[in-house]
Amino acid sequence: MSAPHSPDELIQFIQSQYADLSPQFQAGARYLIDHPAQVSTLSARKVATLAGVQPATLVRLAQHLGYAGWEALKSVFTRALQQHPGSYAARAQSLIDSSEPAQTAWLNAAQQQSRNLMALEPANRSALDSAVTQLLGASRIVIAGFRSSYPPAFSLCYLCSLFRPDVHLLHNAGGTMSLDLHHLQATDAVVLISYTPYSREIIQVAEAAHAQGCAVLALCDSQVAPIALRADHILTFPTQGHSFFPSTVAVQSLVEMLAQQLLVRSGERAIAELSRTEASLQATGAYA
Repeated sequence: MSAPHSPDELIQFIQSQYADLSPQFQAGARYLIDHPAQVSTLSARKVATLAGVQPATLVRLAQHLGYAGWEALKSVFTRALQQHPGSYAARAQSLIDSSEPAQTAWLNAAQQQSRNLMALEPANRSALDSAVTQLLGASRIVIAGFRSSYPPAFSLCYLCSLFRPDVHLLHNAGGTMSLDLHHLQATDAVVLISYTPYSREIIQVAEAAHAQGCAVLALCDSQVAPIALRADHILTFPTQGHSFFPSTVAVQSLVEMLAQQLLVRSGERAIAELSRTEASLQATGAYA
């Protein structure tokens, strides 16, 4: 087998071999997947110090994973970092400088969004069913997404609440999120939604869910995302767009599919609850 060519491939390869690695290799591998940005920019000596291993250990780990040496492994993270778009302001300036006609912008945006949507199924083919199973078995579903990830989090909560009453959306209104996190139970399933740059709040929720022993489902842009590293199941989505801001079209589609499959797997019980919800909305004049 050739050495992995991307951080996502590398983390999957490490996970498949992790239990058989020596303690020193495990420490080094853990640092690789926890701190990809540092790996891409720091020297092997500095990374080794931060990981608590010897520099020679990182070289041997790289060779064990199929690379010629440390620099070959490091280049995987360096290339991924270089592919990340720049700041929002820099991308906005690039749009202005390009003087692209609106018609061309429409076409390019539509083509990119089509690629994003088509990438969802192969990326999540093997993970979707187990993710739905995880949600089915939970006593509560707690959903978290902040800043630009709040809309898909709200959508998932709203859709699932139509047929399942035990779905809750975390927020930090009034600074009360810490109290909600205190009430997490091991029987809960926590759905984390985020993409780079990851908000401080989503990391806080991820840490609390892990500490409470909750089942964790991460919806994110990479298998090496901070919220994915200790998640039980991971669903990924691309964010490439044709504007100054990452695209959320794919993650919105992903949450709709997740809600759909949860409904299908819930069966007649979900249909009965959905019928009651619809009747209540009609009776209370929710719709004009």
